[in-house]
Amino acid sequence: MPENKKSPKRISAKKLSNLKVVVLCIAAATTFWILNALNKDDYTTVVNFPVEISYDQSEFVAVTSLPKSLEVEISGNGWDLLRKYFNFNNTPYPIELSNPARTNYILTADLKRSLGEFLSPTQLVSVLRDTLKFDINKIKTIKVKPTLDSTSYSMAKNFRIIDPITFTPSSITLSGPSSLVDSLAGSFPISLDENRINKSVNKEITLKNTKNLSDLVQIEQENVRVTFDVVEFLEGNKRLKIKKINFPNSVSLENEEVVIMISYLVDERRSPELKDMEFEAVLDYYKRNKEDSTITVQVKPTPAFLEQIMPQPAILKLKYE
Repeated sequence: MPENKKSPKRISAKKLSNLKVVVLCIAAATTFWILNALNKDDYTTVVNFPVEISYDQSEFVAVTSLPKSLEVEISGNGWDLLRKYFNFNNTPYPIELSNPARTNYILTADLKRSLGEFLSPTQLVSVLRDTLKFDINKIKTIKVKPTLDSTSYSMAKNFRIIDPITFTPSSITLSGPSSLVDSLAGSFPISLDENRINKSVNKEITLKNTKNLSDLVQIEQENVRVTFDVVEFLEGNKRLKIKKINFPNSVSLENEEVVIMISYLVDERRSPELKDMEFEAVLDYYKRNKEDSTITVQVKPTPAFLEQIMPQPAILKLKYE
């Protein structure tokens, strides 16, 4: 039978037992050294110690997140420093603000005495920041006028809104940080969320904060009703009677047979008034363009209920004899 040879790399049971004893001795010695070291009182370290800022939340509101900790240098017993470094059962240092809207920072030098007492039995060496900053506003209640957000709707072709736009209620009450509510400048945009409007609108809208306002602003009303009428502007055209002014005998139009037309949009409610209205293409020689011998067509009259009045052609060429 073949002989069984022992592997030269295999550790014997006796050596393995001795190795375990050595490891346990090293672990025990290390633990004893650490425990002994932590009992000493001459250590210094930097920790982020928790703080808690308090104020009257019925009158003030924080616009941004408040500081949660303060970086301090402390000295003392190793065990105490270890607990504070890893924040084991550390009660936050309380900072009470009587009028936080008056300023946006605290000088940490003003906190050293009370903070040093609070950190006992460790000793406060220094505070690593000069100031502790925050942004707290006084809560303000204002009334603003609702206005229609022009980006929240579109009109059908040739339709217009007839003023005025009516909101019910006529004002909206807002409460929130003074810096935010004051930024509204007395108005609150209402999103209509309608496209191609071609008829009168009577719509109740649920109020919600705009994109530039945070949830810190509270709206007293839940809904607002928007009502307005619309009118269609009709497309039309007319032939113009040509009227020459200040033309000398030696000057004429290059094309005396020209036909001048106008196109326009007319308020549908006023369209009957056009039946008896005559329009003229006024050509004033004194207003000619001397550089290219042309003259611009002036349409008269131009009543307010017409829009986009465009003559065709708009410019005529002059001929000199």
